Amino acid sequence: MLIELGKVLKLKVVKKTDFGIYLGGSAREDRVLLPKKQVPAGTNVGDELEVFIYKDSSDRLISTIKIPYLGLGEVERLRIKEITKIGAFAEWGLEKDLFIPFREQTCQVVPGESYLVALYIDKSERLAGTMRVYNYMQTTDLYKEGDEVAGTIYEIKELGAFVAVDNKYFGLIPAKEVHSNLKVGNVIKSRVTKVREDGKLDLSAVKPAYLQMGDDVVKILEILKNLPDQRLPYNDKAPAEVIDRDFGMSKSAFKRAIGRLYKERKVDILEDSIILLK
Repeated sequence: MLIELGKVLKLKVVKKTDFGIYLGGSAREDRVLLPKKQVPAGTNVGDELEVFIYKDSSDRLISTIKIPYLGLGEVERLRIKEITKIGAFAEWGLEKDLFIPFREQTCQVVPGESYLVALYIDKSERLAGTMRVYNYMQTTDLYKEGDEVAGTIYEIKELGAFVAVDNKYFGLIPAKEVHSNLKVGNVIKSRVTKVREDGKLDLSAVKPAYLQMGDDVVKILEILKNLPDQRLPYNDKAPAEVIDRDFGMSKSAFKRAIGRLYKERKVDILEDSIILLK
């Protein structure tokens, strides 16, 4: 039987030793060690165990009865435990944390935060993690236009924010909707705006304008209430990047919300500012 790195296998106990048991086939090259501390009490030759295959510190194949959060080619959200000079290490259910090289990171990761990671075999034939999960995504016919979906942002590029819907399906939020409040690793809800012929999903991070405006109005009012003199130091003609920085919304959405507040006499728009009316 082929002992495959990064896989969960059901293997038969073929030999017992003082330092553990061997699982697999009759030939030595078809066997893998399960260390003594991992062997369940009462295990005998002929029993079958489910184990995960990885490598020890000497680069030898070894097994464990601890099943990690993801197997080879699978994708899962993992929490970053620490960052070193060579890369990051993430918790994945085994004693030895999963190494994510800097070149496989799609943003500057933060210890304690979680990101979408795929398990792969690197050039040195060792298991490692990558945040470049685009090629691990799947197409789908489960959704239709207008459906609300949830997923993890795994990369932000010129095209927009790439989202793993349900952490496994292709999704893309267009660049015009990618504001400073969207970050790699964020779990977000979005709306399907189009199901492409190839099974990939176009998404919108905002509600339809007539629904989104209500949320934007509330957000602007809360921010204004906490500003010195309840005054915003620019009006609705401010640059888009300034609005994005301060409110995490597009300029058009900001103007719509401010216009509504102005009509309701909750704010006044001056040449150089917007003030909250009491």
